[in-house]
Amino acid sequence: MEYPVYLDNAATTAVDPAVVETMLPFFLSAYGNPATLYSVGMMAREAVDHAREVVADMIHASPDEIVFTSGGTEADNAAIKGVASAYKSRGNHLITSAIEHHAVLEPMETLEHSGYDLDILPVDAEGRVSPQAVKSCLRPSTLLVSIMHANNEIGTVQPIEEIGTLCREHGVLFHTDAVQTFGKLPIDVRKQNIDLLSVSAHKLHGPKGIGFLYVRRGTQLHRFMEGGGQERGYRSGTLNVPGIVGLGKATELAKERMEADAKRLTTLRDVFIAKLLNTIPGVTINGSRTHRLPNNISLCIEGIQGESILLALDAGRICASAGSACSTGSMEPSHVLKALGVQRDLARGALRLTLGRETTLEALDYTLDVLEQSVQGLRQLAGAGASF
Repeated sequence: MEYPVYLDNAATTAVDPAVVETMLPFFLSAYGNPATLYSVGMMAREAVDHAREVVADMIHASPDEIVFTSGGTEADNAAIKGVASAYKSRGNHLITSAIEHHAVLEPMETLEHSGYDLDILPVDAEGRVSPQAVKSCLRPSTLLVSIMHANNEIGTVQPIEEIGTLCREHGVLFHTDAVQTFGKLPIDVRKQNIDLLSVSAHKLHGPKGIGFLYVRRGTQLHRFMEGGGQERGYRSGTLNVPGIVGLGKATELAKERMEADAKRLTTLRDVFIAKLLNTIPGVTINGSRTHRLPNNISLCIEGIQGESILLALDAGRICASAGSACSTGSMEPSHVLKALGVQRDLARGALRLTLGRETTLEALDYTLDVLEQSVQGLRQLAGAGASF
């Protein structure tokens, strides 16, 4: 077995070699500005157009509804702030959930501080948002509902089609952060009544620093980067051609592999969880067991600090996360686990293992062995072994 064992694919993924190969010419030979008319620039423009078609097709959108961004955080901010500004004459009410990524929660809270009304919906013990709760919060002044497709920490998948339908019936725009699901779960923006959708390439074996925002045709959105008028005026600036090409290739590969990968990873995930619960006492699985990303294993270990178990796993050359990679370094329990009602002491023992294309059953068995030994040692040091 090769080391290290990488189980932090929700944080980022290795760039697929085929993606790197596809990108290289746009660094070295076809490096022209896609806004120019000479051949080197036209080659770049054709590659950008192809990538736009590929990502649009993946979500059943039209190419002219795709706006390339630097990633999911920019796309989330652009959607939320852009809609709030464009529609401010129609209302000032926004709705989101308590377990959203900070790239959604923080711009929402910034708008609240500037005079918008904000409702942050609770979730149930599995981290699911109730469509009925969304419906009960809708007002004539509601501009936007933003509910993520699946949570990055606990893997819970939300009922976005039901929520999107409710929003459409009430004339409210619906945005979803699909950073964790694009390339992993089927997405149909027409069927699911999605008006805006955010994606980041580095979550599906593409390069960092590139993503896109889907903006349904007819949706008003204030421009979020002024300058030369690129991306239909929404986001000015010379396009990141190699990154866009890499996103397109990563999307093509994901489309080819999505169904098979989902089946394989779901099996590995469920086998590992069953073995884990039978091997280590005091383990709680976070999130939904049924409405869950295929590759996500989120757990809490009683009597253990997340940082301690991460160090122990790292000593065994296993890469994992204590929760969201975006919150690494914080001693505070995850806001997601708080929203689920997980007790503070238990939440501080959170561990997230997220599988990927390279994950094998052998690697997971090795991980379980290291985890079991580490937990036993840490509990003995803490004097907590007698309680398990």
